[in-house]
Amino acid sequence: MSSSPPIRLALKIDVDTDRGTREGVPNLVTDCQSAGVPACFLFSLGPDQTGRAITRVLRPGFFQKVSRTSVVKLYGVRTLLNGTLLPAPHIGRRNGHIMAAVREQGFEVGIHCYNHYRWQDYVQTMSLAEVSAEFGAAHREFLRIFGHDPATAGAAGWQSNARSREVYDRAGLLYASDTRGSGPFFPRIEGRVFRTLEIPTTLPTLDELMGRPEYPKEQIVPHLVSLLRADRPNVFTLHAELEGMGCRGLFRQFVEACQQHDVQFVRLDDLAREWLARPDEIPVCDQVMAEIDGRSGLVATQGASAAATGISA
Repeated sequence: MSSSPPIRLALKIDVDTDRGTREGVPNLVTDCQSAGVPACFLFSLGPDQTGRAITRVLRPGFFQKVSRTSVVKLYGVRTLLNGTLLPAPHIGRRNGHIMAAVREQGFEVGIHCYNHYRWQDYVQTMSLAEVSAEFGAAHREFLRIFGHDPATAGAAGWQSNARSREVYDRAGLLYASDTRGSGPFFPRIEGRVFRTLEIPTTLPTLDELMGRPEYPKEQIVPHLVSLLRADRPNVFTLHAELEGMGCRGLFRQFVEACQQHDVQFVRLDDLAREWLARPDEIPVCDQVMAEIDGRSGLVATQGASAAATGISA
């Protein structure tokens, strides 16, 4: 009798803010090292203009999310004023040593964005030249800090389109993680297939569950564990500002629960190489903008699939 395949889980850590880089990142490095689990840290590398995100207040569901997740408590007043009443600190210049230390301690690193606010709120209206300039600024800062080109990127707010995909292809990334979906794929947008492998987030994020009556705090970890599947790689996106700070205990509980269920933690770059070794098995799927339960606005998602692609890696 053959044994069932192991459940595999990769951790993707989005780092959005200056404070999250200074406080949340070292905390998560400590917690991941203590548990012996790998993770991929994706950094915001330019100015922290988090305060300007107040312009999202008119989006459907945004006020409800803010009220139930205690954003002020989690992020802090200082962060929520960055770029408005207070100057926007440059995250890369202030915290490059922290970022470099993450890689030196064996963790995977990549690009989240240059200006989180600008990418999340405006990438859908940017021209190809503007998207290229925004990603190029992040690329240069990454190169300055780490001394090598990035192998991966994961878009702020899961905001992605054909122009950002073209920029990724030009950058020669090993893979990207811009979407919400069920498994690795090559994205197709408006009939065009892009060659950078996409490994989507498969699990809901903590802030999509917090504060909802159907997910009381003590049930969040069991709910996440119940969603893990053995027939695909699972990807959980966490945030330095949540799991690395005010929700650190929940993250530790989640990792412990996964280990009790014999979940194998894996690196995203290892998953990418594993899939790219057999490119004919990677499906082409439409990338579409859609709503996600618990999140305001539209995000990039994995849509309908075609046959396996045959795209050469």
